[in-house]
Amino acid sequence: GHESALLDCSSASERNTCSPGRAVSLTCSEPIRLVGEESRCAGALELKLRGEWRPVIGFPTWTLEAAGVLCRDLGCGSAVSVGERKESSERPVWGIRSECVESGSALRECATASSSSHSLTLTCSDSVRLVNGTSLCSGRLEVNSNQTNPSWSSVCEADFDQQDAQVVCRQLGCGAPSVLQGALYGEGEAPMWTKEFQCGGHESALLDCSSASERNTCSPGRAVSLTCSELVRLVGGESHCT
Repeated sequence: GHESALLDCSSASERNTCSPGRAVSLTCSEPIRLVGEESRCAGALELKLRGEWRPVIGFPTWTLEAAGVLCRDLGCGSAVSVGERKESSERPVWGIRSECVESGSALRECATASSSSHSLTLTCSDSVRLVNGTSLCSGRLEVNSNQTNPSWSSVCEADFDQQDAQVVCRQLGCGAPSVLQGALYGEGEAPMWTKEFQCGGHESALLDCSSASERNTCSPGRAVSLTCSELVRLVGGESHCT
């Protein structure tokens, strides 16, 4: 599951037959992102369609139900608010109707090419973040379990391992974890999370993982710091490889 291309995978012996109706069908997540804010779970919505990233505008004003669909796709929990941002001039956008998203249709089936000086902004609930790092993919780990009244906690290094780190990096939309080290990005003033995470590595969010008994103390300098690899892309070419 870690390979970058299907043909990089190992393969078994050849198969001569395949039963009728057994050809693989696959649905991938939509290429969407929120930009312009410090958190990956808030900002102006952008959609990549036909090889082009464009801002999204809502027809009519989007509901929290429609926004919630995209927040879940982004691994950001539920929708907190929907808004609109005005730019100084018009530019190409994707127009998407709220009811089309709520119906369960794929975004590519809902989008129409248009131009506008406005763009849709979303704020989703956010349960993990990396602070004091050099990017959204590095920093001291903090966890929030209360979306209505946010209260962030640091995590003790003794309660966190590589599988937990894989889940956090995936949840943040980053690549695989590359550095896991206590206090690399400072101690901070947040209280310490009191339970040990026990992730299998496949979960989509850290708070989906099981947890062990509570911990009362954590030695100074042991707050988890994490660096995830950055995701990169090539743009402007005729394919995703140029």
